[in-house]
Amino acid sequence: MNKIVLDLNYEGMRLDKVLSSILKDKSRTYLVKLIDDGHVFVNGKIAKPALKIKAGDVVTYEIPPLEALEVEKENIPLDIIYEDSDLLVVNKPQGMVVHPAVGHHRGTLVNALLGSVEGLSGIGGTIRPGIVHRIDKDTSGLLVVSKNDKAHLFLASQLKNHTMQREYYALVKGIILENEGKIDLPIGRSKINRQKMAIDPKNGKSAITYFQVEKRFVDHTLISCKLKTGRTHQIRVHLSYIGHPIEGDTVYGSKKSKLYKDGQLLHAYRLTFIHPTTKKEMAFSAPLPDYFEEILTNLN
Repeated sequence: MNKIVLDLNYEGMRLDKVLSSILKDKSRTYLVKLIDDGHVFVNGKIAKPALKIKAGDVVTYEIPPLEALEVEKENIPLDIIYEDSDLLVVNKPQGMVVHPAVGHHRGTLVNALLGSVEGLSGIGGTIRPGIVHRIDKDTSGLLVVSKNDKAHLFLASQLKNHTMQREYYALVKGIILENEGKIDLPIGRSKINRQKMAIDPKNGKSAITYFQVEKRFVDHTLISCKLKTGRTHQIRVHLSYIGHPIEGDTVYGSKKSKLYKDGQLLHAYRLTFIHPTTKKEMAFSAPLPDYFEEILTNLN
């Protein structure tokens, strides 16, 4: 059990907010569940998330071990762009989560891979077999998946060294006047909402996004983006910060979108990397999804 004696700085705060400020690596949702499940005590008694804290209160808590999650094979169709004995490149549809997590035990890319691919690397454990990198649930596009640990390590090293190139199309709100640009702003976990990311000059990690205007419409701009780094929600956070949030992004943009309501219009259209065995450069492209193309046509 972990024990904390709270001082005047926490006077009058809700218990869940107190824990959010102390356990900064945990989401607010996780902490509320932790309290509701009886893993948090105030002055020796089980507490509720909304309990108002007083100076001198003693909070004790425990972080229970993660339950082993049985990942099921599922017969879900996959758009496999390329496959060999070391890896495969998949065009993930919008709305599909990459790997199982709380609230998403089925219907993920991993469930689909287990149902159709023989052999996946084990470095990611039972929850993330084969997964070298991720894209958000509501972002569509290309991902490389490893079939063995040797290939996984080689591909992961390219991510770490920023030699794997990932390029995206994004439809953003407003008109970007510059034809091209570079956004170099560090990103960290939001101090207000732990489930979001934010620009954090003091404690954030380096994040660099290059963009180029592809086409301007009346109230929108279609751009291509190239990642130098790969922070969580990087493109979405960067574009929102410069005043051009991605259309359909209700987390970093407007809560309502009249143009598109099923997620951000962001597509990973090109992926380039060195093959782990042949050591040759490989480049793959995926066309814009039909709904994305239809929206661009209507904007014209």
